Amino acid sequence: KTPRDHNTGLCLLVVFFMVLVALVGLGLGLFQLFHLQKELAELRESTSKSHTASSLEKQTGQPNLPSENRELRKVAHLTGKPNSRSIPLEWEDTYGIALVSGVKYKKGSLVINDTGLYFVYSKVYFRGQSCNNRPLNHKVYLRNSKYSQDLVLMEGKLMNYCTTGQMWARSSYLGAVFNLTSTDHLYVNVSELSVVSFEESKTFFGLYKL
Repeated sequence: KTPRDHNTGLCLLVVFFMVLVALVGLGLGLFQLFHLQKELAELRESTSKSHTASSLEKQTGQPNLPSENRELRKVAHLTGKPNSRSIPLEWEDTYGIALVSGVKYKKGSLVINDTGLYFVYSKVYFRGQSCNNRPLNHKVYLRNSKYSQDLVLMEGKLMNYCTTGQMWARSSYLGAVFNLTSTDHLYVNVSELSVVSFEESKTFFGLYKL
């Protein structure tokens, strides 16, 4: 071989190694880029979950606990039922803004499953086309087999609430804290069912455990 051929072979060998090094470097770069993108995606997902949990906590005011650590909240909000024509009052427990959780609704009554302190409330909206000024009673009762008769927990009475012969409307609201025991039944009675407005925002009954 001539010196010229030897130099040409050497140059080709150098070029080959340079190309090989470049390809290896490119491969390593792509590998690192792939892992960097993967880590970035995981970071975004983690940040998104954290933000969602934080937003939920801010909205509800409750810490975002794991589902297995969450205790079922004892709460009920029953709304007026337009076809209610009997005493005690019957309520809507499923549709609209009504909800029942951790307690039971049965035939007009809220049934306590867990002993403790509860805030109990009831609002009744009365209205009529013509006033006769008959007293209007609104009561919340407690029934339990350990008592010989049902107990009145709260009572409201409206008197002289309108002008005779004119249209009228009045509300009665009751609310207080009670120590309730398991199997207690709570229900609502009124003296004049015919003048009760059963709109869900005006007549309702509920409780929640403190």
